[in-house]
Amino acid sequence: MPNAPDWRALLRAARPLLPAPALLTGGSGRLGQELRQLLPELLAPARDELDILDPGEWLEHERPRLIIHAAAFTDVAAAEKQRDECWAINVHGTRRLARAAAACGAFFILISTDYVFSGDEGGYREDDTPGPVRNHYALSKLAAEEAARAALPPGRLLVIRTSFRAREWPHARAFTDLHTSQDYIDRLAPQLALAACLAERMPFDTVHIAGPRRSSFELARERRPDVQPASRLEAPVDLPADVSLDTSRWLAFIREQAMLLG
Repeated sequence: MPNAPDWRALLRAARPLLPAPALLTGGSGRLGQELRQLLPELLAPARDELDILDPGEWLEHERPRLIIHAAAFTDVAAAEKQRDECWAINVHGTRRLARAAAACGAFFILISTDYVFSGDEGGYREDDTPGPVRNHYALSKLAAEEAARAALPPGRLLVIRTSFRAREWPHARAFTDLHTSQDYIDRLAPQLALAACLAERMPFDTVHIAGPRRSSFELARERRPDVQPASRLEAPVDLPADVSLDTSRWLAFIREQAMLLG
């Protein structure tokens, strides 16, 4: 990204603004591990400590001021066969956690996905109409967004749509006909941590935080030059052609905050 902000410097400046205590669900996941390194003060209970399907007692005891909900069923192909499990985690879990957050007055951040869009056009803005979705995972995340909006009062929710990969491309092949704003987690995690620190300052309830538009093949070649081309039509699940996200809202907000943070 040309002239990209120094995300880590901004995070250092904004970190004192992170509400405390702050809860992170999904702390053992790919994003969760990165956020815990960047924001070690986060409470990140294991699954056997906090059940997102029954979170009330835990939240009532700890009373977090901020909840970052990153726990999710994210295996797109597996979601087609494990629909009930996917729905329980992504929809029922989000709804119950959001209701518990509302009850204890916590600000709620939901980590969502670019897959809520059809992928017919690309360059999606936050106010663009989602759907029609291409697979069950996408449907569950879109339903999760609406469940969170229904559960929380105005000004107490931020939906972050994003898409991230592990630090290294894990496959021998990559799709040339799937365009995305997906980026590597070490690039996106500082931005997502920064968003958590500044969430209560945002004058909107949805924001896109992602990388520049390119094909999955182009993204893969950045860290695996020997990757071979493939087509999304070979995938075991229906995948969208272009789910790239417009991130201008996020970048404009950060330019404004950078001046305030010094």
